[in-house]
Order: sequence, then structure tokens, then C-alpha cells
Amino acid sequence: MTTTEPVVSVRNLHKRYGSFTALDGVSFDIHRGETFALLGPNGAGKSTTIEILEGYRDRTSGEASVLGVDPGTGGLAWKARLGIVLQSTGESGNVTVREQLTHFAGFYPNPRDVDEVIAAVGLQDKQKTLIRKLSGGQRRRVDVALGIIGRPELLFLDEPTTGFDPEARRQFWQLIDSLKQDGTTILLTTHYLDEAAQLGDRAGVIAGGRLIDIGAIDEIGGAEARVPIVRWKQDGERKSVRTSEPGLVVAKIVAQLGEPEALEIIRPSLEDIYLQLVADHAAAEAADLMENAS
Repeated sequence: MTTTEPVVSVRNLHKRYGSFTALDGVSFDIHRGETFALLGPNGAGKSTTIEILEGYRDRTSGEASVLGVDPGTGGLAWKARLGIVLQSTGESGNVTVREQLTHFAGFYPNPRDVDEVIAAVGLQDKQKTLIRKLSGGQRRRVDVALGIIGRPELLFLDEPTTGFDPEARRQFWQLIDSLKQDGTTILLTTHYLDEAAQLGDRAGVIAGGRLIDIGAIDEIGGAEARVPIVRWKQDGERKSVRTSEPGLVVAKIVAQLGEPEALEIIRPSLEDIYLQLVADHAAAEAADLMENAS
């Protein structure tokens, strides 16, 4: 899946607005064919990072390379190799889905077939409908269609399934899987942690403008963060034990108490681990502020 040269390479990236530091030394690589999820709370620096990599925003310092080009100087030929799905778009509402996609396909040297893209995003029944008459979720599918029509080598997906119902989200995941099979590299931001877990190969967690963790989806947070928790009720009181041997603990509980009330084994999800990472980072920053103020 990987090559010697990353599709995206970021080193010590900084972005400042006056006295405010939006990015503080962010570094990561994204390899060809992988889906990299950039996760973090609102205001953490995700959008700033994405906009720098897309060439929409200048960096203050550090190095960035996207498809072998500095995004600050990338021209039209470079931009034609990218697909971008923004959080919100200003698409024309007075043309049909098919007309809009056909128009945009003309901007690229090797576009996907319009019918193929319409089918991929599930808009066959709406292809002759004016975009302004579509629902919010359907318009979001048009956004995705516009992002992939140019057959991009690198696809930026910024909160792509906002407004999708659960079934539509599942269909979208299948679309992304098919793009991955075609070798498309994907940079994904999402607040749906199940989506990141489903689609991502690796993830980076950004908070306060810093990358606080990075790694494979099933390794983020380290082994300690993934130790299961056994919970049960005993004499009306909630009990819990964190253990790497949950089966053994359950067997001991059953031997002592019989069948306990509300027994469950919880294996921390990516969302659980992410929330703990962000909370720990916030607590550490608060402690630093108190120490510096004293």
C-alpha cells in the first residue's frame, strides 16, 4: 500500500494569527492508497491544516508537500489531481445534478464517467432534479460526487456525511471502500468516530494546535487505553474492574456471586480512546497554565 515517497508530508507546521497559534509544530505523513483520519475537537487546528494542504491558506512556517508539490505554490495541473469535499459548498441550485457533474467533469483531463459517479453516490433517481430541490443529505451527495468526478489521486473529505441518515452513511462507506480499492489516497476529517474507525487505516489526533497522538486505528492511545472493563452490580452498588483478562474476572465473579446483575464487558472504542486523549491533553494544558501563573 505504501511507497517510499508520501503523498502528503508535513514537518513542523506552524500557523499563527497575531498572538494566537492555531498550529504548533504539526508533523505527519500520509502514504499512497491509505485513508488517514485527522481527528480533533472544534478549534483544534484540523481545518487550518486541511486548508494549508489544499493550498487555500498560507502557513507561517514549517514544510508541506502534497503529491510532491508545495501546496503554497501548486498550479492548476496540481489542483486537477486533487478532489475536495468541503464542509459546505456554494453549488448552483438552478441546474440539475447531471448538468452540474457534466460541467465539472469538463475541468479535468481524465474524469470519471458521469453515470458511474451518479450511481456511486446513489442519485440515479435525482439526476434530472434541480439541486436546489434536493434534501440536505442529497445535496451532500452532490458535494461528494463533485469531489470524485475528476478521478483524484488525493481526496480531501471534510465532514463528508453531515446530514446523511444511517443507511446513506453505510452506502457512503461502501463508496469510499471502492475508491480505496482504486488506489485513491484519502484525508478524512469527521466527528463520527465510528466512521473514522470504519474507513481509516491510520489516524492523527490534534488538540490545541498540536498532534497529540498518531498511529494505526487499532493502536491509537496505546495498549493501556484498550484494556477492557468488566462492570456489574453487587448489593445495589456499581462495580468495575479494568483487566486484560476479562473472561477470568467474569468467571471469578460468577463463582462468588452466581449470575451477577448488569454484567458487561466493555472494550474501549476509538471514540472512548479519543475522548480520553483529548481530556488528558486539556487537563495537562490547564495544569501547565496554573503552574506558570503561580
